[in-house]
Amino acid sequence: MTVVHLVPAMEQGGVETVVCDLNRALVRAGWRSVVVSNGGRLVAQVREDGGEHVALDLKSKNPLTAPARAWELRKSLRALAADGETPLVCAHSRIPAWLFVLARQLDKASHSIIRPFGHSIISSSHSIIRSFDHSIISSFPFLTYAHGANSVSRYSAVMTRGDRVITPSRFLADYLMRNYPDATDLKARVRIIHPAVDLTRFDPAALDADIVARLRSDWGIQPGDRVVMAVGRITPLKGFDHLIRDLAGRPDVTPDAGWGDALRAPQTKLVLVGGADRDKTGLLAELKALAASLGVADRVVFAGAQTKIPECLALADLVVSGNVTKPESFGLSVAEALAMNKPVRLLRRFGGAAEILDAVASARQPTRREAVRALCDFDIMSRKTLAVYEELVR
Repeated sequence: MTVVHLVPAMEQGGVETVVCDLNRALVRAGWRSVVVSNGGRLVAQVREDGGEHVALDLKSKNPLTAPARAWELRKSLRALAADGETPLVCAHSRIPAWLFVLARQLDKASHSIIRPFGHSIISSSHSIIRSFDHSIISSFPFLTYAHGANSVSRYSAVMTRGDRVITPSRFLADYLMRNYPDATDLKARVRIIHPAVDLTRFDPAALDADIVARLRSDWGIQPGDRVVMAVGRITPLKGFDHLIRDLAGRPDVTPDAGWGDALRAPQTKLVLVGGADRDKTGLLAELKALAASLGVADRVVFAGAQTKIPECLALADLVVSGNVTKPESFGLSVAEALAMNKPVRLLRRFGGAAEILDAVASARQPTRREAVRALCDFDIMSRKTLAVYEELVR
């Protein structure tokens, strides 16, 4: 069986990590896994794990180019089905989902136009007829992965249109059902599957000591420093500006219960692990300027994008989230920190991240790591995901 994952790009982030995990799970189960995206550094990981990649612009928000890109997607999907297979299509964001919907409409339209004339076209054009002769994309099972609590709108509602809708948390499932009451049988179509945490990577006993030492040196961490770390790419959602202000003793938001003095000790060093996409380089400059203006530039480390996140987390005394504006649907970085047995605090206790903390706190497990294993083990995620896929293809 072939599963096609439609993703805007494969650079960095929680969605891309989930896609890499799904790709690996499918290949291990003997399925064919194809990722269609605009490309990015994680394409190499997809291929290394045995998956395939098709380069296609599923990221642009330009409506003028959408028909042409949907037509290209149609061609790619029909090519995958050329051997008689019926691919399962999984959309991981709104733009790819809409492009698939449009590709399906174009496939039906092309069939309707060519069918009445198909037998009158000369045999030399047989290859042309064959490319239009029947609408097949409409028969492909369609699954949407709702990764975020997007603004409620007709544009966002496309994520409720899958034959199955997978959410990473109860919070997000409830959010969709509450805000899209007119979506037919949505409650029956929703499946909650926690993303996997790679416990072989996020293992305190399996760290590369040389990398940990290098990071400690690069970041200027001295004996006696208390390292507070936040993980995530540079976006306004992550609230890194709130963390910097709190570090300087000039908080601009009222924290929720449990935050305490997370950043107030004078020996605290705030390490921000995450890169800035091209369109966010200005925000990165603003954050650096903010730290300088508040007199804490020497206590804030902009670590940039890192591939060795477990080794980064090994240096943290506390992992924090500064998000106060939009609830995260899951909070993979929170789960990964807990898998490393690190304490976690949220400036705003809401969304999927709070759901994880509550589940770990209430779990009857000896450590945070074991509680995460019970929630987010790779094998558990794989088994549940394949079961949903099989509901659609059997």
